[in-house]
Amino acid sequence: MPASAASGRLDSRPPAAPPVDPWPAGVHALELGGGAEVLLAVPPGEPAPRPLLVFFHGAGGEPAQSLAAVGPMAAERGVLVLAPRSGAATWDLISGRLGRDVAVLDAALAQLGAHVAVSRSAVGGFSDGASYALSLGPANGDLFDAVLAFSPGFAGPPVQVGTPRIWITHGTGDRVLPVDRCGRRLAAAFDASAYAVTYDEFDGGHVVRPEGVATALGWWLGTS
Repeated sequence: MPASAASGRLDSRPPAAPPVDPWPAGVHALELGGGAEVLLAVPPGEPAPRPLLVFFHGAGGEPAQSLAAVGPMAAERGVLVLAPRSGAATWDLISGRLGRDVAVLDAALAQLGAHVAVSRSAVGGFSDGASYALSLGPANGDLFDAVLAFSPGFAGPPVQVGTPRIWITHGTGDRVLPVDRCGRRLAAAFDASAYAVTYDEFDGGHVVRPEGVATALGWWLGTS
């Protein structure tokens, strides 16, 4: 495991160069070994540099749930979606310390270049996955230009590199991660730390709303 994984830093940088072995539209499983499961959803169209969204599932989730939540709207906008599975019931930072999940993501990003070209990258997630995105994103602001956090609980960036834009959405009726001590607190904390923060509160519970995904993607891509 690279030493950088323990610090939350990602070394790989997906290239914008034409891929050696371009993948057609659809869902592809990366071959990383060691029991790692990572899916990549490629939108329709001819191979070309596309935006890449890395999306982390909630606790006890799986990559297919990530793709179900954001994949259709990402595909409509020509966005690649990379969906890893956590090595344990939740992500390494939340269950103990950074390491294995960071290394798997780094390996997946390194493998992408043979199959897709990437123009820009963002990181997002739901629930524990949103907390993980709010932790890894600010630690890798030289890779990710934005963080899309759906109902996060906390943020624990191990280091700060760059200042990616932050988008947070949270339901006022969330009984799993209450909005007062989660979404509102996090938005205020990042704003106070000189990040550009957009906070979107909605009437609902602990869910990923299709309209929220559409708004987040439009905000990131500048199409809203």
